[in-house]
Amino acid sequence: MKKLAIVLAAGLGKRMKSKLPKVLHPVCGKPMVAHVLQAVREAGCERAVVVIGRGAPEVRAALGDAAEYALQPEPLGTGHAVMQAEPLLAGEDGVTLVVCGDTPLITARTIEAMFDLHRESGAAATVLTAHVDDPAGYGRVVRSAAGTVERIVEDKDCGPEERAIREINAGAYCFDTRRLFAALKNLTADNAQGEYYLTDVIGILRREGGTVAAYRTPDPDEIEGVNDRAALARAQRLMRRRILLGHMANGVTVVDPDHTYIDADVKIGEDTVIYPGTHLRGGTVIGRDCAIGPGCDLADTTVGDGTTVRYTVAEGAVIGSECNVGPFAYLRPGTRIGDHVRVGDFVEIKNSVVGDHSKVPHLSYIGDATVGSRVNIGCGVITANYDGHNKFRTEIGDGAFIGSNANLVAPVKIGRDAYVVAGSTITHDVGEGDVAIARERQVNKPGYAEKLRARALSKKNQAISQSNNNR
Repeated sequence: MKKLAIVLAAGLGKRMKSKLPKVLHPVCGKPMVAHVLQAVREAGCERAVVVIGRGAPEVRAALGDAAEYALQPEPLGTGHAVMQAEPLLAGEDGVTLVVCGDTPLITARTIEAMFDLHRESGAAATVLTAHVDDPAGYGRVVRSAAGTVERIVEDKDCGPEERAIREINAGAYCFDTRRLFAALKNLTADNAQGEYYLTDVIGILRREGGTVAAYRTPDPDEIEGVNDRAALARAQRLMRRRILLGHMANGVTVVDPDHTYIDADVKIGEDTVIYPGTHLRGGTVIGRDCAIGPGCDLADTTVGDGTTVRYTVAEGAVIGSECNVGPFAYLRPGTRIGDHVRVGDFVEIKNSVVGDHSKVPHLSYIGDATVGSRVNIGCGVITANYDGHNKFRTEIGDGAFIGSNANLVAPVKIGRDAYVVAGSTITHDVGEGDVAIARERQVNKPGYAEKLRARALSKKNQAISQSNNNR
């Protein structure tokens, strides 16, 4: 049985009140339609056609070559949307899944169960359903006395008896591909919305003698559609809980799941502990035996085994194994930290490489630099990489010592095992093993402190006297 899929992603999403197409609103770091497409692929669908409309260029850009595309030029209903995929799929044999792009919680497991039931029952169509306490807004599944599906009635077209039904249409279907496109030719827009309903295909297939099966999901959360910002927040919460449970099942300790936020594509190794207030975003990868948080925000960042990261913001960075980062460090894109490195409080590193066993303990800025191994960067050191027009690099050799409050004015090279004296401003290269001193010679004036205090007191008294005279 060849498995195909049509993902409906052309809706206007008026209730989102957004310039962003509805299906591109992110849920745990990915556009909701990308979650649906991933589930479709994991369920074994060989081809997936995404029907696009409003915001078509943006949807294409977000999904790229992960799908084929069909354009619905105007929103005339779900049946009309599926019609647009006919030139791509009508000649195919097999079974076609139709699923909404705004249902990010649907799983490959449920889709596979639908395909299995469809094959085993020999049905012309299989509907995904759920029992809910409040069916308002959903189409109702009307069954015969024998329990088979007779038809699906959209919420706005329900009569009193149909409105009382608690079994709802979840908006996903399996169809025999050829029978689907043949039935679509018989659709009409004779309903309250003046649209071509895909649900009417169920009645058409029934009248042709086909049977309609229904797979009732045991988890109604899976079928929740996102139509407004409140539903988006609910989907985020449910997806986040699913993600966290998955990591915990794989040997990760999440200290406080209610205050931990992990995106769908994040990977975490065994025996790592995630502390509260932590956000792990994008394609972040965390190794084994790490301690992350509290208060970390890591995006597209890789962390090696056995590393501790606290109160740190990192984006597009690579942190090695057995490192200690933070608190209050900021690792910007292009940062590459070796193994056994200490990056301390109020340190910012950008587009730089820091070698193994080096230390940048506190209050430093390292930008556009290559720092060797076993280098010590003192408190308050900066690499002055920008002259107002261009960026330049600083190179620091293995074993160098950079004293506190040193300014390294790029482009400049500090040789291996060199020593930069505290308070120096370095504008020329420092050779291997050399000591660089670049500061004014200290001058002490004996007894001069008392003269300075007397002068200050005199000025203060003059100011008070002048103030009194002006009253």
